[in-house]
Amino acid sequence: MNRSCMERFFLYLYFSQQNSMKKVLVTGGYGQLAQCIKEIIDKNPLKDYDFIFKDKDSFDLFNFEIIEDYFSTNKVHAVINCAAYTAVDKAEDDIENAFKVNADAVGYLAKECAKQNAIFIHISTDYVFDGNASQALQEDDLTNPQNVYGKSKLEGERLALDYNPSSIIIRTAWVYSQYGKNFLKTMLHLFDEKDEISVVEDQLGTPTNANDIAKAILKILFSENKKPGIFNFTNAGQASWFEFANEIKKQTGARIKINPISTAAYPTPAKRPKFSVLDNQKIIKTYQVKQSEWKDALHEVLQKIYN
Repeated sequence: MNRSCMERFFLYLYFSQQNSMKKVLVTGGYGQLAQCIKEIIDKNPLKDYDFIFKDKDSFDLFNFEIIEDYFSTNKVHAVINCAAYTAVDKAEDDIENAFKVNADAVGYLAKECAKQNAIFIHISTDYVFDGNASQALQEDDLTNPQNVYGKSKLEGERLALDYNPSSIIIRTAWVYSQYGKNFLKTMLHLFDEKDEISVVEDQLGTPTNANDIAKAILKILFSENKKPGIFNFTNAGQASWFEFANEIKKQTGARIKINPISTAAYPTPAKRPKFSVLDNQKIIKTYQVKQSEWKDALHEVLQKIYN
């Protein structure tokens, strides 16, 4: 075989391999959840899958033509939509953009996935509820969002399921990790800068390690028997923000005084739900995902930060 024939042969093999790989588009590529997914994939490369991480610069969800163009030129196996407008307080005055990203763009992604028979996994939030419950919330409990962010995310759920009934929606809460901006990173910064801080004690939820959400998403992605619909996923147990802060203090050995305050003493433009504990039994039974206790999950993240 001469050189030119060999080159064509190897090019054929290369492009055949590329075409046979399953493309998984992960939006919100700079966000903490997408980065946790990337860390897992980088440590455990999969020869049959090509994970493509897109950030807002390369995949702007404000521009729906970009979504359509991408799907028109790419055969996609799955989309994991980690992108969202998450500036909860800013959303109160930026309603149009919050809905554009959290609702309209979700609908476009779901629709394009339906056209290609691609898997669509979308991340939602506890903020779709009003926070007035007293026991762990199930997926079919009444939704009643109390702020623009929650309303936009609920509309995103609706559009996803309307355009693509095979959509898999994961509601989660109180997400933190070794990446990005989150409550844990804020506390660690304040522990270094302050002698005393105040933290809200009358909002209850479950601190949730984004690395565990990433594992749950990948468990679903690789499952042979996928069931669509809405699923809750958080770590196990419950705490207030005050209790969460104190556990961070305990596990880091920080010397700082943490004072409990009420929600009323710390007013914000957007109303926060007072109770955000989610029941995880549906996703555990359906997909056999593992659910760590929140304190154990916190320990794992702190090890990633300090080791």
